Amino acid sequence: MKLTVFGATGGIGRELVRQALDAGHEVTAVVRDPARLGLTGDRLEVVRSGLTDPQELRTAVRGRHAVLSGLGARSRKDAGVTTRLTRTVLGAMEAEGTRRLLVVSAGPVGPAAEGEGALDRGMRTLVSAVLKDVYADLGEMEADLARSGTDWTSVRPPRLQDKPLTGRYRTVIGGFPPKGRFIARADVAHAMLSMIDAGETLKQGVGVAY
Repeated sequence: MKLTVFGATGGIGRELVRQALDAGHEVTAVVRDPARLGLTGDRLEVVRSGLTDPQELRTAVRGRHAVLSGLGARSRKDAGVTTRLTRTVLGAMEAEGTRRLLVVSAGPVGPAAEGEGALDRGMRTLVSAVLKDVYADLGEMEADLARSGTDWTSVRPPRLQDKPLTGRYRTVIGGFPPKGRFIARADVAHAMLSMIDAGETLKQGVGVAY
């Protein structure tokens, strides 16, 4: 497949690029600073962009089987950046007629897990209060996705860890895995790549966790 990855120098984005290349895909990585990517390969094209102009990105998404985005705020002070940058990506995709888009969101943006216990409910409430601006940004991004003409999937992980890929995680379409408190960035990337051709995830939020 021909894939484009945005946010490719972030923790999940870099894993998306690495795992996609390992699987034999052709990858276009769109980054602000190519020196930070740290990956090379015959099937890798690196495009520098500040993600401010949809027209500038049209060639990066043209003819792609799927676009995957690891874009997101690095801290609370960056709240708002996810919606702003994703709108640029959506503009480029809609101009080119590229339809498949998978993005990273967060577990608290979606519904609680079925049968959520008091501990998890309390943790969810606390984290949502501390990161309310970040989650509001992600919620606005998801609203933009729902209004778009793309075949989108929003992948919603809980707390992220820098640990090796396991491939052993749970996914819930339209919900969240019970007691799903952690997941490695590598497994989030793995889940996103596995959902590219999963028709049941189209226009859905998908909770993913251990």
